[in-house]
Amino acid sequence: MRTIRIFFVVTLAIVLILVATANRAPVTVSLLPENIAAFTGRAWTVTLPAFLALFLAMVFGVLVGLVWEWLREAHLRAESKTRAHDLARLQREVGDLRRTHAAPKDEVLAILDEAGARKPAPASGNTLPAPR
Repeated sequence: MRTIRIFFVVTLAIVLILVATANRAPVTVSLLPENIAAFTGRAWTVTLPAFLALFLAMVFGVLVGLVWEWLREAHLRAESKTRAHDLARLQREVGDLRRTHAAPKDEVLAILDEAGARKPAPASGNTLPAPR
């Protein structure tokens, strides 16, 4: 597994280096179209290498996707947490029921249970042969 991971990382690094060296030309990235930028009184532009713009766009896309999925699955995490609490409560109840049902309910039954657990000692002076 580690070999596959190292191979993947090395391959990804080679591809990213090739893309970076092939796209070194400067590009101007504008936040707003020129029509709208005129109303703000400021040009929201930045000039940077094309590969950097591409990599930043990919990172931004991954971050937006992560946040989107985290928000989309919030109800699943909440439901999972609720079910985990319910399961723990039910397991405690089952444990309590097992303890109460395992305990003797009557003093006479408790005495009989104790007597059944002890083996009777052989009586001295017994004329019958010992069981084999």
